[in-house]
Amino acid sequence: MPSLFRRLAAGLAFALPLAVAAQPSADHHQHLFSPPIIDLIKPGPTGPQLLSADDLVGHLDKAGIRRAAVMSVAYMFGRPSRVIEDEYGKVKAENDWTAAQVARYPDRLRAFCGFNPLKDYALAELERCAAHKHLRHGIKMHFGNSDVQLDKPEHIARLKEVFRAANRHRMAIAIHLRASISLKRSYGEAQARAFLEQLMPLATDITVQVAHFAGAGPGYEDPPANEVMRVFAEAAARRDPNTRQLYFDVASIATPDITPEHAREMVQRIRMVGVDKVLYGSDAVTPTNMHPREAWAAFKALPLTKEEIERVATNVAPYLR
Repeated sequence: MPSLFRRLAAGLAFALPLAVAAQPSADHHQHLFSPPIIDLIKPGPTGPQLLSADDLVGHLDKAGIRRAAVMSVAYMFGRPSRVIEDEYGKVKAENDWTAAQVARYPDRLRAFCGFNPLKDYALAELERCAAHKHLRHGIKMHFGNSDVQLDKPEHIARLKEVFRAANRHRMAIAIHLRASISLKRSYGEAQARAFLEQLMPLATDITVQVAHFAGAGPGYEDPPANEVMRVFAEAAARRDPNTRQLYFDVASIATPDITPEHAREMVQRIRMVGVDKVLYGSDAVTPTNMHPREAWAAFKALPLTKEEIERVATNVAPYLR
C-alpha cells in the first residue's frame, strides 16, 4: 500500500505543473515613466503615461508575477535628435528616480541603469551606477533611440569600452538591439555577426539580454529582426561560445494576432536558442501595449509544449536571483 501511494503521489506531482496554468516567475522587461520623461516625450493620451513602482506592482499582482526588471529610460535624454540642457544631469536624475522607485519594493523589483553608450558621459555614468546600491545590477541600452550602428567601427569601439566596464563590474547588459527604424539604419545578418563576434567575447561573466527577440515590438512582423534572430538561433544551435551568456526576452513580440506562420517560426527560434535562454517580459504598461497578464496569455498561445511553457515561466535571469 505505501508503495502504491508513493507511485500515485509521484504521478500527481509530475502531472500537476502541466494541469495548472503556469505563471511567470519574473517579468524581465519593464519600464517606469517619471514626470520629466513624460514632459520630454509629450506622448498624448495613447502614449506612455506617468507610471510608478506602485502602479507596476499592481499590474504584476494581477498577472501573478512576483519579480520584475525595471529598465531605466534615462537614455531618452541622450537621443541624438534632441538638444537637452544639462543632458547628463537629467540622465543621472532619471536613473536615480528609477532607483528610488525600485527601492520601495526591494524584494520584487531590480533596476537597470540607462544611458546612450555613444555619449561622452556614458562610461562615467556606468561607473556611478556600478557604485549605486540599486543600480549596480545592470545597464540598459537602446540602440534604436541612441542611433547606435553596428556597422560603424567607431560605434563598435565605444561599445567595446562599455562591455568591458560592465563585465568588470559584473553588471548585466540589456539591449534593445533593433537599429533605428525611422532613420532606416541597416539591420540584418552583418549587424548580428558584428554583435556576436566583436562584443559578446567581452561579456564573459555577465548576462547579455537581447530585448524583444531582437526586434522592437509590438508584434513579430519585422523581417530585419527575424534575420538577426536567425543568425543568433543558428549560432546557439551549433553551440557557438559567443552565445554562452546570451539570453533573449520576448517582450511584446507574441501578440494575439500573430499569424500561424510567424508563431511557428518564433517557436522554432525559441527551440534553437534553447528554452532555458528565453526570458518572459511584457514591456512597459502603456495604453497601447499589452499588460503583463495579457502578454503572458499571448505567449502561452504559441504552439509550444506545456513543458516548454512551464520552463519559460520558471526561467529567472541570474541578475534577478
